[in-house]
Amino acid sequence: MRMRKKKNGEARLDACAALVLDNITEPMSDPGAVMNMSGAPVFLEIGAGKGGFACKMAERYPEAAYFAMERVSDCVVLGAEKAKEAFGEGGGNLRFIIDTADNLLKIFAKGSVDRIFLNFSDPWSKKGYAKRRLTHRRYLAVYFNLLRDGGKITFKTDNDALFDFSLEDFSAMELRLDKMTRDLHSSEWNEGNIMTEYETAFSSQGVLINMLEATKPAGFSPLISPEFYDREFYKKESL
Repeated sequence: MRMRKKKNGEARLDACAALVLDNITEPMSDPGAVMNMSGAPVFLEIGAGKGGFACKMAERYPEAAYFAMERVSDCVVLGAEKAKEAFGEGGGNLRFIIDTADNLLKIFAKGSVDRIFLNFSDPWSKKGYAKRRLTHRRYLAVYFNLLRDGGKITFKTDNDALFDFSLEDFSAMELRLDKMTRDLHSSEWNEGNIMTEYETAFSSQGVLINMLEATKPAGFSPLISPEFYDREFYKKESL
C-alpha cells in the first residue's frame, strides 16, 4: 500500500534533521561515531517503515548504535518524530537513513555491522521480480559482507511464499539457520520479540508470522554482484 503524502512533510523532516543522516560521502567504518558512540555495536534495520520497531529496539539496546533505513521519506518523517519524542532533539542512539539496500556499500564499510533486521519486506510477488526481494541471494551477499564475523541477520514476514523463497536462498548460500519458525508468536523465540506496527495489526487478525535468524560464519565473504558498485546500473534499474 502506497503511503499518502504527509502534509508539511518536508518541513517536518527538517525539524528532525539531527536524526536523519545524509551526505554520507564514503562508507562508515565506525558507524557509531556519528552518534558519539565510537566502537559501539551497530544494528541496522533495512525497511524501517514508520519507525516503531526502531524506537523500541534503540530503547532496549542503549549500548548499540541503531540505524533505520527506509526509502520512503514520509515514513521517515513519522519515525523520526517518534524518536525525537522518545529520545529528545539529539535522537539518542537512533538515526534514520533515507535510502535503499542498493546503496548499502556506499554507506557502511564491510565488517562494520553487528546485526541486521529485515521486517516484513516487500514480497515483490510479480513474475520476474525475484531479484528485487531483500532476501534474494544477491542482497544476502551484501549483508554478509557488511556483518562482522559472528554477526546476525533476522528476518520476519507474514508472506509464506516469500519465506519459502528466502529459505531457499539462504540454503543456496550454504548458510545454516540458528532459528526458524513459521509461527513466531507460538514459538520458543517469541519471548522478548518486539513487534512492528504491521506485525501487530496482522497477528491480531490471526495471521502467522514467519521468522528466521542466521549467524555469519568466520571468514564468510560471498561474492557481491557488480551491479552494487555500478552507478550506471542504478540509473537504469533502480530497485
